[in-house]
Amino acid sequence: MASLFSDFGFIWYWKELNKIEFMYFKELLIHEILQMGLKQISWTEVKEASREDLAILLVKHCDGNQAWDTTFRVFQMIGRNVITNRATGEIAAHSTIYRAHLKEKLTHDCSRKFNISIQNFFQDEYDHLENLLVPNGTENNPKMVVLQGVAGIGKTILLKNLMIVWSEGLVFQNKFSYIFYFCCHDVKQLQTASLADLISREWPSPSAPMEEILSQPEKLLFIIDSLEGMEWNVTQQDSQLCYNCMEKQPVNVLLSSLLRKKILPESSLLISTSCETFKDLKDWIEYTNVRTITGFKENNINMCFHSLFQDRNIAQEAFSLIRENEQLFTVCQAPVVCYMVATCLKNEIESGKDPVSICRRTTSLYTTHILNLFIPHNAQNPSNNSEDLLDNLCFLAVEGMWTDISVFNEEALRRNGIMDSDIPTLLDIGILEQSRESENSYIFLHPSVQEFCAAMFYLLHSEMDHSCQGVYFIETFLFTFLNKIKKQWVFLGCFFFGLLHETEQEKLEAFFGYHLSKELRRQLFLWLELLLDTLHPDVKKINTMKFFYCLFEMEEEVFVQSAMNCREQIDVVVKGYSDFIVAAYCLSHGSALTDFSISAQNVLNEELGQRGKLLILWHQICSVFLRNKDIKTLRIEDTIFNEPVFKIFYSYLKNSSCILKTLVAYNVSFLCDKRLFLELIQSYNLEELYLRGTFLSHSDVEMLCDILNQAECNIRILDLANCSLCEHSWDYLSDVLRQNKSLRYLNISYNNLKDEGLKALCRALTLPNSALHSLSLEACQLTGACCKDLASTFTRYKCLRRINLAKNSLGFSGLFVLCKAMKDQTCTLYELKLRMADFDSDSQEFLLSEMERNKILSIENGV
Repeated sequence: MASLFSDFGFIWYWKELNKIEFMYFKELLIHEILQMGLKQISWTEVKEASREDLAILLVKHCDGNQAWDTTFRVFQMIGRNVITNRATGEIAAHSTIYRAHLKEKLTHDCSRKFNISIQNFFQDEYDHLENLLVPNGTENNPKMVVLQGVAGIGKTILLKNLMIVWSEGLVFQNKFSYIFYFCCHDVKQLQTASLADLISREWPSPSAPMEEILSQPEKLLFIIDSLEGMEWNVTQQDSQLCYNCMEKQPVNVLLSSLLRKKILPESSLLISTSCETFKDLKDWIEYTNVRTITGFKENNINMCFHSLFQDRNIAQEAFSLIRENEQLFTVCQAPVVCYMVATCLKNEIESGKDPVSICRRTTSLYTTHILNLFIPHNAQNPSNNSEDLLDNLCFLAVEGMWTDISVFNEEALRRNGIMDSDIPTLLDIGILEQSRESENSYIFLHPSVQEFCAAMFYLLHSEMDHSCQGVYFIETFLFTFLNKIKKQWVFLGCFFFGLLHETEQEKLEAFFGYHLSKELRRQLFLWLELLLDTLHPDVKKINTMKFFYCLFEMEEEVFVQSAMNCREQIDVVVKGYSDFIVAAYCLSHGSALTDFSISAQNVLNEELGQRGKLLILWHQICSVFLRNKDIKTLRIEDTIFNEPVFKIFYSYLKNSSCILKTLVAYNVSFLCDKRLFLELIQSYNLEELYLRGTFLSHSDVEMLCDILNQAECNIRILDLANCSLCEHSWDYLSDVLRQNKSLRYLNISYNNLKDEGLKALCRALTLPNSALHSLSLEACQLTGACCKDLASTFTRYKCLRRINLAKNSLGFSGLFVLCKAMKDQTCTLYELKLRMADFDSDSQEFLLSEMERNKILSIENGV
């Protein structure tokens, strides 16, 4: 498919040639293509071609740069330098006009959010993106770079500032003639459009020079912002996509066509999206690089505070307040929120108020800042109009949260009580801003501000009186948040809990002039008690860290204690310092746990600057074993233990009254001796031990098997899958099979057992005193040679009931031996699990026929 820019660029200039000149042009073009060693075009085709046909032929045989270079050279050969000079000049002139327009527009947008210049805050990101998008050396392939990050972290601000520095000629010099920005939240309101329509919307005048813009697609960069704001059909076939720049399509189809390189494949793409959306779409788009955006770093936040405060000492004092509060420091990584927080503190300090109190929790600062926006300057209280305006804004916000809308038209505003005359006020105080795509559409300053206003709605209208049927009651709202059903809800539930704190209630009551319902907290607890009941079918779906952050924001000791005691099972996944603070706070309030799971990943080793504080928090988390004496199941997953970290863990568990029955250590790495860990295994009367994915050395296996061989050992289930067991391990495990009277299930899948190792195990299994019922040998590098030894256990060993042999290369010979053994009258096996994909077609046919005759066979059809 020829690139569609050929329908415009070449034709535009060829139309200035008369019939004789155009034929002469064709003759020289054929000669020039030959001289340059390009893909040849038939003279017959060229001779008969119209201007439109020749454009298609040329692009079909040459890439964009080659086509234009060749065309310009031929124009010069026939003495039409005026055309080439004018084309070059017009291209440069249009680009210059567009750059100036873009700079003015974007600078104005940024100035509405920030009274300070933040352009230089992103210099490292500009450099990195330039390296990703500008080809190295002779490479000239178009790039597709993905920026992923949590909602509101600053991806859009980064992209807009990138366009500003491009318009100033500071990045992508000579690489891109045009950069066009499309925000999915905005353009989806168009329903249908062509690519030319979207480009024209960005142009400073009604008529965009489309022919010239599309003439060099390799010099175009399209920025598609906020993929999460659009619905994508990942199963869409190529035939359903768009190939023509002028063809109107549903906007999601149009952007899908751009993403999948069906339109202007020579152009480059820079995409931003949430981490969740990228995870869903990454197999659908052919990206070349991924960059995770984490927002402002500490020095950026410090710069922001010092830029806003005139007094350096006060600036440092305000910054220190934020730096000491990890939750506020984390939200300040979002540039807009950073500026909002700094502004709030500045106003509090200038008003002679204590800024410390509003830094109690994130909700506290948001409450103070947003309420203050609606109190006129030098006034003590809001006007009646301000109260109504904020109340109506809460109606708008919650409607948007439930309907997944962040860009609101004037009809939506009016529907929620916001009149046209109110809009200038909301823009002036900075809680709303105009959408970039439409002067008549508006967005909240930041997604978190919309979430806060939506949470306020549930405090102000707990009995529910919203006209939009899509807005649900508090119970449904909290269930949706805690189960992460709507992934874009980041703070909503946390703000709701935070607003239930007595201090925040007093602020709201003072602002609105009436008392809020005191029943709401009691009703909330009753609902949580029901949802968190262990018999409730959805209790395991609740995201523990979401739940913890809600309780942390609320900071009501009695409520938190009661809520934590509703939970008998908790699964904690901490991914950073902030998570550690929240988890430690919540776990210090409960004493009803019977099942506890913790995943600390590598946080305890990576956060070097916070290591001392992290160890204190780790003490608090591990003290859960002292407060919860009924813990019977302990899971440690995806965690790296260094020596001091594990010693703290060991000490608390060793000195607790817990009577563990099940211990899980999945994918746990020990940067220290495992001796203490194995002592823990020995000190408890365990019934189930799962060590999947945890590396076990030769000496580790030896010590573990010594424990298993002790007469008092009661372990029934042992999972050693993917533990990198060495060849010496099989002799130790054979001894366990001979001596252990309690072991019923053994999983050694995904280890290099091989045929020789299995032979050792089979010798033990054929002895009369072995008690094993189930053996999993999935992906153990077994061949047909082991099947004779294995088959002997079917008839000589009366306890073995189930064997899993999936993902091994047993071949037809091995399969035949196993099937024959299963037909023996002395075979006591209940289930033999195999995988169809492990066998050739003849073996599969044999296997299917055997399965019809023998119900013992269990066949997996998966790959």
